[in-house]
Amino acid sequence: MLVLDQIEKTFHPGTVNEKRALNGVSLTLEDGDFATVVGSNGAGKSTLFNAIAGTFFPDRGSVFLDGENITFMKEHRRSRDIGRLFQDPLMGTAPNMSIEENLSVAYLRASSRSRGAFSRVGKKEKEFFREQLSQLNMGLEDRMENPVGLLSGGQRQALTLLMATVVTPKILMLDEHTAALDPATADKVMDLTKTIIRERHISCLMVTHNMHQALDAGNRTLMMDAGKIVLDVKGRERDGMTVEDLLRLFAQNAGQELDNDRILLSKEKKQFK
Repeated sequence: MLVLDQIEKTFHPGTVNEKRALNGVSLTLEDGDFATVVGSNGAGKSTLFNAIAGTFFPDRGSVFLDGENITFMKEHRRSRDIGRLFQDPLMGTAPNMSIEENLSVAYLRASSRSRGAFSRVGKKEKEFFREQLSQLNMGLEDRMENPVGLLSGGQRQALTLLMATVVTPKILMLDEHTAALDPATADKVMDLTKTIIRERHISCLMVTHNMHQALDAGNRTLMMDAGKIVLDVKGRERDGMTVEDLLRLFAQNAGQELDNDRILLSKEKKQFK
């Protein structure tokens, strides 16, 4: 489904600010894989997502999606096949447009219709939007004419999730999409995420700072350090793994212990519950 072959990216080369953000990253994400991604700040997680989404072109290496070489495909073209959510609930939606209008834009952008964004949604599509919104259990199906700017952070993030999957993408990328929400809302959005991914059989990469979530969600866990994937666990090895096991393997493969306070704090919080 998704293949990265020796991806490299250096920012500000030849200057005092030179930063090698991706250092020969190779990854194969199989059809239906749901992989969580963990790493300290600066490990390359968001840069990896940007390379896949086409925010920039890599200095070296190749990106293949569903067998097609998309290494130098423009970002807006990739967006038809790649859904993406960010940490900030305000990103991904147009606040002055209604819920229905936001969904219409997302639907038409990802639609395979020949006219694409120049076509319009009809009664059938609007009923489809209403059905999809009702599954969120937030009452948004009765507020389709309301501006998105009036929604809470959790409602906007749930709507953004729906927009990213209203036409099933080939891959969904979640960049700490629940981190800015309160715990109860974050759990609800995470449950919605798991349901949508499972029911639509979507391949997914999800960055998280929560070590328990990294092992509980999906079927695979990746850990990054210094622009490289230093750990990739799945199957039986992952099924019986504890957070302590994950941290130990990271230290062995990276040559140093994980030093991200935010990630380690999530480990301690879980223990005190």
